[in-house]
Amino acid sequence: MVLILPIYEMGGDGVYYNCAATIDADGTYLGKIRKVHVPIAFPSRWEEFYYTPGTIPFVPFQTAYARIGVLICFDRYFPECAQTLAAQGAEMLLNPAAEIEGRPKYLWELDLPATAVRNVVYVGGANRVGLEKPWEFGRFFGSSYFADPRGRVLVRGSEASDEVVTADLDMDLPQRMRDEEAERIVSRIHMVTTET
Repeated sequence: MVLILPIYEMGGDGVYYNCAATIDADGTYLGKIRKVHVPIAFPSRWEEFYYTPGTIPFVPFQTAYARIGVLICFDRYFPECAQTLAAQGAEMLLNPAAEIEGRPKYLWELDLPATAVRNVVYVGGANRVGLEKPWEFGRFFGSSYFADPRGRVLVRGSEASDEVVTADLDMDLPQRMRDEEAERIVSRIHMVTTET
């Protein structure tokens, strides 16, 4: 099992980051990513007051199972983050998040499958459930899921209780899809050149 561990990190410069460490199946620490896009929005997104935007480049990690990239929560709304990871060979993007009611849930249900299609990768989104006391500024709506490179949601977690969400993934599918698209493009080019 590979672990993505979100943490509240104090940098050596005395500032704080929303960070996620990646631990491989054998326990090896592969590296970390710091959230780059730190939101400030009512009622719960006041992160600019306690997080500093990360400056670590987006790089995927080769794990025992796949080459994965991590996008922390809000970073998923910026296409260049996922594109950078996919361009470096990421086969799967994982997005630990803390999404609450009040933010449109349809964005959670739409954006990650769109990211999967746009980058021809698997995407997994992990979202919290329940209330965070004592603030109770909104209910975390759960609904963690995996989407395949065609944008299909393969499995979806509960909206109300903590659980482990798993899916069997064909890790050869992204490359097969890229190869099929390359063949279609070459075929079209050949057809155009023979007609002229």
